[in-house]
Amino acid sequence: MTSKPGRAPVHELPADLLDLTAESSDPYCMAPDAAARLLRHLPWKRLAVVGDSVTAGVMDPLPGYRDRSFADRFTDALAATRPGFAAVNLATPHLLLDQIRDRQLAAALQFQPDVVMVSAGGNDAFRSFDPETLRAELSALLMPLAESGAFVITIGLFDVARSGLVPPEHADGMARRFDELDRITAGLARALGGIHVDTHHHPLAADPGIYAADRIHANARGHAVAFAAIATALSNHAPNRAAD
Repeated sequence: MTSKPGRAPVHELPADLLDLTAESSDPYCMAPDAAARLLRHLPWKRLAVVGDSVTAGVMDPLPGYRDRSFADRFTDALAATRPGFAAVNLATPHLLLDQIRDRQLAAALQFQPDVVMVSAGGNDAFRSFDPETLRAELSALLMPLAESGAFVITIGLFDVARSGLVPPEHADGMARRFDELDRITAGLARALGGIHVDTHHHPLAADPGIYAADRIHANARGHAVAFAAIATALSNHAPNRAAD
């Protein structure tokens, strides 16, 4: 069962009734069955998703692409080959790091996940922040999850500051802050034995075509692209991969 407080459930038409030509021919995307096969060797049975609007699944639809966030797609891929798989999405839009920790950490730990997907700090990076304070706050969120035995997956943010969608007077400062957030997050994930999926430097990270009309969040293509990067990174990283 998946709980998603940050976004209303999506009721999709069956895949055979949708025109998914754009997604199926997109070299940066991955078909659901291919992703399920690629991730089937992973040992996880319980997934918790934590964070802000990015992991909550805020996005614009886009013709030709499935209306599924990257967190939904990851849940689907794991569930496809794991009887009894369970997932909970606790992510909520607009939250700062300390709010995510205060409102979601206890519930995530109570769920007893063996894998956790986290995107946090983006709202903090929209404003000026002290890197050491941000590091400490992010560590206070991630460390208890890792110490509980969960494998921690952090997700980088796309590079909207360099997409041309941000007013020039704000773009440089925003780019520096989001670069710093990515460096801090990647370092903590590695230190905790987890993995940071580097979508911040993805070939399409600054492509305006992956963003929603609000010029902040991703559209359906952006989520499809992010999921393919996540699946690829986990496939290449995870130990004891089963033979094909």
